Amino acid sequence: MTEAADQPREDHVLVEVTVPAPADAVWAALRDPQKIKNWFGWDADSLKDEIDFIFITHAEADDERRVVSFVGVNDRYEVEARGDASVVRVVRSAPAGDWSDVFDGMIEGWISFTWQLAFAFARHADQPRRTIFLSGPPREDRLARSLLGLDAAPAPGEPWSMPLGPDAGASGEVWFLARHQTGVTVDAWGDGLLVVVDQPPTEKNPRGTTMLTLTTYGLSDAAFADLETRWKGWWDERFETVAPGCD
Repeated sequence: MTEAADQPREDHVLVEVTVPAPADAVWAALRDPQKIKNWFGWDADSLKDEIDFIFITHAEADDERRVVSFVGVNDRYEVEARGDASVVRVVRSAPAGDWSDVFDGMIEGWISFTWQLAFAFARHADQPRRTIFLSGPPREDRLARSLLGLDAAPAPGEPWSMPLGPDAGASGEVWFLARHQTGVTVDAWGDGLLVVVDQPPTEKNPRGTTMLTLTTYGLSDAAFADLETRWKGWWDERFETVAPGCD
């Protein structure tokens, strides 16, 4: 047995959010692939296969307790009823330790996606979304939260209004703040959501890496195409494009 296997394990809450929906509805959003695609990840040709792999073929669900555990990792989703609302958390069973300075791509993914789940229920229940996803290292030593001015975002729930990337003016509210990422709503995207994840510099990636997920609702094809063109142009001037896990 490895040393890690010999160490006692304890539960670490990776992310916990309150969702304004009954527990049964939230549980359905964790079990039905057609509902999962409304909040998990981003638009990609592989999204359906990823959902099937993670949530269906490599998951074990306890419907009574509303817990889904993921096979091959020690992570699980829990849904807890709180009256007409629910608490949703991702829990990892792992050896004790201080993770405060650790960047873990899977943890950051759970944080982003769980807040996207809460946003979908709070603002856009059962509404389809369209997303733009951008990922890669900066061309200079400045990550996206700094470039976008989000490193000084106000507290969650507070309004914000300022230039945003290629857009001269934008507004919304701060949706969430985490150590390595920020989420803000964007009024002009049909009350959409921008999630920015910055991975600090490492020996392998000396300038760090950024991931942006732009979630939109109700935009016309022309408006969405224009948004995509603007943001990809802004991105290409400042970042290289590298798929997650491919650098």
